[in-house]
Amino acid sequence: AFGVIADIQFADAEDGHDFGGCRRRYYRNSLRLLREAVREWAGESPPIDLVLQLGDSIDGQNARRGEAESALQQVLEVLGQLSVPVHHAWGNHELYNFSRARLVRTGLYSRPAGGSAGPPDRECHAYHCSPAPRLRLVVLDSYDTSTLGTEPGSARYQEALRVLREKNTNDDLNSPQGLKEPHFVAFNGGFSQAQLDWFDEVLKFSDENQEKVIVMAHVPIHPSASNGVCLAWNYEAALAVIHAHRCVVCVLAGHLHYGAYCLDPHGVHHLTLEGLIETPPESNAFGTVHVYEDKMVLKGRGRIPDRVMHF
Repeated sequence: AFGVIADIQFADAEDGHDFGGCRRRYYRNSLRLLREAVREWAGESPPIDLVLQLGDSIDGQNARRGEAESALQQVLEVLGQLSVPVHHAWGNHELYNFSRARLVRTGLYSRPAGGSAGPPDRECHAYHCSPAPRLRLVVLDSYDTSTLGTEPGSARYQEALRVLREKNTNDDLNSPQGLKEPHFVAFNGGFSQAQLDWFDEVLKFSDENQEKVIVMAHVPIHPSASNGVCLAWNYEAALAVIHAHRCVVCVLAGHLHYGAYCLDPHGVHHLTLEGLIETPPESNAFGTVHVYEDKMVLKGRGRIPDRVMHF
């Protein structure tokens, strides 16, 4: 069993709204809801084995307020009360606050020590582990190709900017207005070929060893588990890797705060979790997933509905 939570986006700030001005964001309250989630997870019976934090643990405005370090420390202190490992995806808001090089030296770097668990690039926050027999978790870095968190002079930044400008002709690269492919915006990112090649090798191993694989990333990789905008740039390439293998049963993502779900034609469940940041004080948004031989059962809290996902 494992806990799941997405888009905490904590900031010690008054409530605000999303970029469209429509959806309320409860910045300060998200830490209280996280504490509530941690208390419930700690009391689970049977106990949980790990927690998946699907990215955007703190909000981007912390950078402007000079509070990135303290906000992150507060979130990690709460998660640190758990006696089980927490696996972190990196989202756009982490990269608004910290460079990739800095994130490697924070508690959000959950990639294991030693090179074998992830791609050769140590700043690519992708890795795999086996939390139970015949079960593998793969964490993907959906900002491996991105203009966020990288030096403008770097090769990573230049390549990402080239990809983005090829598809997005708007002055504001965060605007999907009028785009044929509206997911090519700066607040999304993509997967490098090196990461996809590594991912393919991991899934080959899992196929050969008859493992079930759960994949997590911040940005959704299936259009039907998205709103068409909150979607990885080269989602088709990531899906092609998954669909070339039999082992993947579920892809978990955040980023889209009102959540989404689909079962794709290959039998893979794509679950995009509702975000904690847009959850009112009287509710919550987290869950516990119980994994069986033939299914995963999500027990949701607050805004997150219960769900049974058969393999």
